[in-house]
Amino acid sequence: MIARSLPFPICLALILILAGCGKSNSRRAPTAHPLPSPPLIAKGEAGEFGSRFVLASAAGPKTFNPLLSLDSASDTVVRLLFGSLVRFDHCSLEPGPGLAESWSVEPDQKTWTFKLRQGLRWSDGQPLSAEDVAFTWNGIMYNPQFNRFTFGLFQVGGKNFAVTNLDALTVRVVTPEVFAPFLEFFGGVPILPRHVLRSAVKQNTFLSAYNVNTPPGRIVGCGPFRLKECRPGEFTLLQPNPEFWMADKRGRWLPYFDEVLITVGGGPRTEARLFLERKCDACESVRPEQYAEFKLAAAKGRFQMVELGAGPERDFLWFNQNTGTNAAGQPFVNPAKLKWFRNRKFRQAVSCAIDRDRIMRDVYGGRAQATYGFISTENPKWNNPHVPRYGFDPARARGLLAEIGLTQRNAEGVLIDADGHSLELLFHSTLGNPGREKAAVMIQEDLKKLGIKLVYLPVGFEVLKKKVDVTFDYECALMGLGGGGADPATQINVLRSSEDLHQWFPSQRVPATDWEARIDALMDAQMRTVDFVERKKAFDEVQVILSEELPMIYTVSPFACAALRSGVGNVRPSVFTPYRLTWNLEELYFRK
Repeated sequence: MIARSLPFPICLALILILAGCGKSNSRRAPTAHPLPSPPLIAKGEAGEFGSRFVLASAAGPKTFNPLLSLDSASDTVVRLLFGSLVRFDHCSLEPGPGLAESWSVEPDQKTWTFKLRQGLRWSDGQPLSAEDVAFTWNGIMYNPQFNRFTFGLFQVGGKNFAVTNLDALTVRVVTPEVFAPFLEFFGGVPILPRHVLRSAVKQNTFLSAYNVNTPPGRIVGCGPFRLKECRPGEFTLLQPNPEFWMADKRGRWLPYFDEVLITVGGGPRTEARLFLERKCDACESVRPEQYAEFKLAAAKGRFQMVELGAGPERDFLWFNQNTGTNAAGQPFVNPAKLKWFRNRKFRQAVSCAIDRDRIMRDVYGGRAQATYGFISTENPKWNNPHVPRYGFDPARARGLLAEIGLTQRNAEGVLIDADGHSLELLFHSTLGNPGREKAAVMIQEDLKKLGIKLVYLPVGFEVLKKKVDVTFDYECALMGLGGGGADPATQINVLRSSEDLHQWFPSQRVPATDWEARIDALMDAQMRTVDFVERKKAFDEVQVILSEELPMIYTVSPFACAALRSGVGNVRPSVFTPYRLTWNLEELYFRK
């Protein structure tokens, strides 16, 4: 690690060779303002100041505007520049104080009051008040010209939340109806500075504000770091925000690192490649096909592997159940095949034909677990362990097919229905994911034994995404699902029949089946109470329905793994965020 005293151009040239090789003893100069009252006290141990932490990204950020940071490269930076009322703990899966030191909710469960910390300031030293919170919501989040992506997430029945600053430290929010994920959804939105962005909002230029060419000093935030320098396509350099509102257990201002460098390596697998070359300090996600190489390098003492167990990512097979027609009036799905796809016993039979243990063993080397439901053991708070299971059982599969009249086979051994249609299906998956490609071939082999012929056609991700989301020109597919959060409300765009990620039949005007209508009702019900027991009861039933109806036939969840330079303190790994090792970067430090 290069000391901060070196001129930056020299430091940048050397960092690609020496990242992770040394430590600085420097401390950040004290700020002109005292810590807020009270500051947020970090949960971790008291650490040591100094050094540079290096991250790697396949591409550079496209923006520093939190409302537009939809790509991972932008989000990697933006998350460190801004703060929110509520700080979500990705280990406990519970919301905690952030800019707000406390909050309360009235008995109607619709009226929330947030109390801000006294003495909060923006990174430029200007006071941060409740007026900034109201501005963020009333001027930006609820402006459809600016918020083109998450506008509907913060409405109930088409009505906005009423956000009011009662005084400099108090924000009152009234929701039209009870909104269960309020703290995670509303509380987690980055707060923006009124004194900097007010003119951009008035002039309707907000969407061009905070772009990558904006001078660093004009990127004002309230997160643990502030922008020091950005060279698009090369690197982004951050330094501590001297007005950050968090301290360690000794009352010392966080963060610990003198600098955070996010270097752009170029192309896929950048993070892993640069980490193995000792050019960055963390690899947040070690892919299954990279595991052996990482394990061998770690055994030589070069770094530590961080095993996180089953993650929220899971692969699943599904059939196109869309009953609609294209512009020419032709059905999206062949009617004979649609009849099979929409039959629950057909889907159950397919699930019973898949040898998940074989996929776990031969594709993932045992580093995966079989998955049968929408939520698995990685999320014990919401998982229903009592869902029905349609695991590997060829005899049961044949019996289920016989119950719907699929017993006869043609000369090739492929099942035929009563009208003579053979069960031959086009089967898509994505290129570029070796594990998924191998699993697809195994599923093809498993279903062949059952008499179902899958013609496997792997395609690029964007091609398959268009087929699934736009043209609906496919029959069945194998893809993965991950991301979101621990709360079931974050998955509502998959579960609700009217949503566009309801993969098997998206954007339904009315529920196509009784069971989909029931899921819609249950998801609406759990959104309208803050009582966890009631929410859990509703979501437990959702999980039972999904495991019985099997619109998504889950296969396996790979075990999550990350890698980290040795000697980093206060690491609290979590599978519920892309930043598995660095979600609490303001608390991390290098041990001496």
